[in-house]
Amino acid sequence: MALSEQEIIRREKLQSLRNLGINPYPANLFPVNHTSKQIKESFEEGKKVIVAGRLMSVRDQGKACFAELQDSEGRIQLYVNRDVLCEGDDKTLYNQVFKKLTDLGDFIGIEGELFTTKVGAQCIRVDGFTFLSKTLRPLPLPKVDEDGKVHDAFNDAELRYRMRYVDLTVNQNVKETFIKRTKLFNSMRGFFNDAGYLEVETPVLQSIPGGAAARPFITHHNSLDIPLYMRIANELYLKRLIVGGFDGVYEFSKNFRNEGMDRTHNPEFTAMEIYVAYKDYNWMMDFTENLLEHCAIGVNGTSEATFGEHKINFKAPYARVTMTDSIKHFTGFDISGKSEAELFEAARGMGIEVDETMGKGKLIDEIFGAKCEGNYIQPTFITDYPKEMSPLCKQHRDNPDLTERFELMVCGKEVANAYSELNDPIDQRERFEDQMRLAEKGDDEANGTIDEDFLRALEYGMPPTSGLGIGMDRLMMFLTNNASIQEVLFFPQMRPEKKQTIELSDEEKFIVDLLKKSENKMDLTQLKIAANLSGKKWDASMKNLSKHGLTKVAVDGESKVVELVE
Repeated sequence: MALSEQEIIRREKLQSLRNLGINPYPANLFPVNHTSKQIKESFEEGKKVIVAGRLMSVRDQGKACFAELQDSEGRIQLYVNRDVLCEGDDKTLYNQVFKKLTDLGDFIGIEGELFTTKVGAQCIRVDGFTFLSKTLRPLPLPKVDEDGKVHDAFNDAELRYRMRYVDLTVNQNVKETFIKRTKLFNSMRGFFNDAGYLEVETPVLQSIPGGAAARPFITHHNSLDIPLYMRIANELYLKRLIVGGFDGVYEFSKNFRNEGMDRTHNPEFTAMEIYVAYKDYNWMMDFTENLLEHCAIGVNGTSEATFGEHKINFKAPYARVTMTDSIKHFTGFDISGKSEAELFEAARGMGIEVDETMGKGKLIDEIFGAKCEGNYIQPTFITDYPKEMSPLCKQHRDNPDLTERFELMVCGKEVANAYSELNDPIDQRERFEDQMRLAEKGDDEANGTIDEDFLRALEYGMPPTSGLGIGMDRLMMFLTNNASIQEVLFFPQMRPEKKQTIELSDEEKFIVDLLKKSENKMDLTQLKIAANLSGKKWDASMKNLSKHGLTKVAVDGESKVVELVE
């Protein structure tokens, strides 16, 4: 691995620390008793404090320095005076360890007392300094000039997602997003617990991928010698628990769908599903809007949220529009009673890409997605979906062609999906068989396997039940004004990192070959003579080789030696 010049220097400092008898990675506890936030909230002149964190800036003033320490909750200013830190004659701790061997990004422990500077800044006068962890790579440190312009910002999206640990360190707003994510989960969990519902866990590895229309990830269980599927949904297991006698169960589930990736889809995502006995989808609509209002306030302190150019208000109640009325409103086409062929032709006539593998449900879904979905900015319930779109949903009490289902739309995207759950085992079997026919036709999202155990559970009897599923990642996007799902996942799925290939010029290759022939090192003057390059080409070649971390120059007595870095 080729090291940069700075990485080489930091490794040399690491050794220097060890030579001084300082362990750069000590094992013992450091007795932190304050955070930067606690200091600022209860500042008391002369108070003794012990803090720890990363060193983020230093302003050298000779026998003293002003520095900035960053911990998990913010930054605090340090004042490091040589004679305060080193009371005796030995000033090594200040002159060598702090000033020469400590780099920005290093973790340090500080003991000192609080005071206010002449300009009114809260500060720690350092009288104890402990090395906690040496960083071997320099942090990208954005700088803000006098005009407020940011330089050297760490804002490349791919690098930020790939190196989230760096992103969290240098971009403090990112950390706030994930703190809000935890607040969302806590708010939702509290709402359900207060209602008396039970949080449960169900299998991630399933013998049949059920509960949704999606393509699964497949693996193999060696001991049982059977294929297993990463769950696409936890619905069927939660319903089994309702059969078993629980009145309300919920789960925050990691789901996996082997499908495309974009700004709103990640192959691994978090869903929340809740099932409540003796309820229907009308009750669930009221429950959902109250839940989301509660969560919005829990996350942001208000029911309002900004997403891009839109101001969204999660305050209940929300508008309710039927699927049929929505399509009719935006396209003029009435889907009621239409055959598959009629829907196919209508979709094609609207310029929507469709194919022969699509059944009625998929065709209606494509029409709605293309022509209607994006128009709903404020939270809106789309209700009463055609039967073909909802294989696990109860038939509508007033229209046998429809189901008692709703989806909640926010900013043109689905956030929640809910049913009056189908609990008729005979009807359920027929719906599963319809799905199998679609799978045989070529629809790769249709479930081609009937879950016989689930049908058996229904035959033992499931009470009237309403279920709700919420995409937690997508809801988080809307509550934190992030247009990309990758921004609300600590570690989004990424393509494998490309190995960096270094293209060398012919001159640079020649210098490398000369070094290899001389056991990877050579006197600088001799190497220059052997290379026989013009001054300009020599300087450019040596500069590039050093920049790529392929060579370094070491001083050996009075001579300089060029070494090839392996």
